[in-house]
Amino acid sequence: MEAPAPVARSRHVLVSALGITQIIAWGSSFYLPAVLAAPIAAQTGWSLASVVAGLSCGLLLAGLVSPITGRLIQRHGGRPILAASSLLLASAHGLMATATAYPIYLLAWLLMGLGMSSGLYDAGFATLGRLYGRDARGAITSLTLFGGFASTVCWPLSAFLVEHEGWRFACLAYAAIHLLVCLPLHLWVIPPPPAAAPRPATGEQKRGSASGQMRTRFILLASIQTVAALISSMLSVHLLTLLQLRGVGLTVAVGFGALIGPSQVGARVAEMLIGRNRHHPIWTMMTSVSLLAAGVGLLFVSQTFIAVGLILYGGGNGIYTIARGALPLVLFDPQQYAALMGRLAMPSLIVQAAAPSIGALLLHAGGGNLLLEVLTIAAIGNVALCAGLGSILRR
Repeated sequence: MEAPAPVARSRHVLVSALGITQIIAWGSSFYLPAVLAAPIAAQTGWSLASVVAGLSCGLLLAGLVSPITGRLIQRHGGRPILAASSLLLASAHGLMATATAYPIYLLAWLLMGLGMSSGLYDAGFATLGRLYGRDARGAITSLTLFGGFASTVCWPLSAFLVEHEGWRFACLAYAAIHLLVCLPLHLWVIPPPPAAAPRPATGEQKRGSASGQMRTRFILLASIQTVAALISSMLSVHLLTLLQLRGVGLTVAVGFGALIGPSQVGARVAEMLIGRNRHHPIWTMMTSVSLLAAGVGLLFVSQTFIAVGLILYGGGNGIYTIARGALPLVLFDPQQYAALMGRLAMPSLIVQAAAPSIGALLLHAGGGNLLLEVLTIAAIGNVALCAGLGSILRR
């Protein structure tokens, strides 16, 4: 039986539908262990570290297969790939709900990794870029606004399900949501991509020169994204520990951490209102990495300005997501955007998988000051990388 043809072509309808599926995909995968890890460990007897390691395995596999995902979206459009992500995530949750042996639990996370590779931001951005080309920037910005509410929506939902029915039921509920909500939206709303335009013929010398320039741009952009992923992944896992090592009580630390989410969304709204198509996205990227550096730097040098540092960090992290999707549209051939997004995502996802363990080693070796020092140096280095990319674009 053939899948029904997509019924909506409106950009607003498409972005809204993808926004809903992004909230569910992020909330039921990347943000899942924040609520389910402790109940899983308590019920199964597995260590908490072993339970959380499942996410690292999933992210690692997502990074390894992301270039393949990008090429598939480039060739076939986002509709079949995002639909497949719904099936993969539903299968992963179903398997996790029945897992009584740790290898089965890890297998569920590997399935989850395949679903994350084909269903999170990179796949969503690639789908929009494949459909709208250089005009996708506004749609990408709007999509990140939806995604910013993933933890806001899914953490309370997960907690409610765990409290009333247990973590296994929560997994089954998410499996049902992917099948009954996300899968139909992906099948019915995403239109087929336009046919790729033929490439103009170019001379060998010109093509070789352009290839060298594109390679330099790609290396710099991939490096910027990888460093940003390292910083955000380490802080997302270790922030509360860092604050407590600096003498902040747990309740106050949680309150400080709660500043990040609204700052992310606020910065994205500001970018959407004042920045859409009015400046080159390299300035969005430069602003984001500068805010990240300022925020992390304040956490390192002063306990007095923790709140300010986290607001700056949250704002930088919020618009970084927009820059990550918008900048490749103008740096490279938009017809190759989907495949390129898959290649760019690979090192970032691998680093995301390893960063929590690296952060734990740094904490063990030198405490919170060492970890913050490393993060500050990395953030300042990222500003330099972005400035280097900007100087190349001005030539």
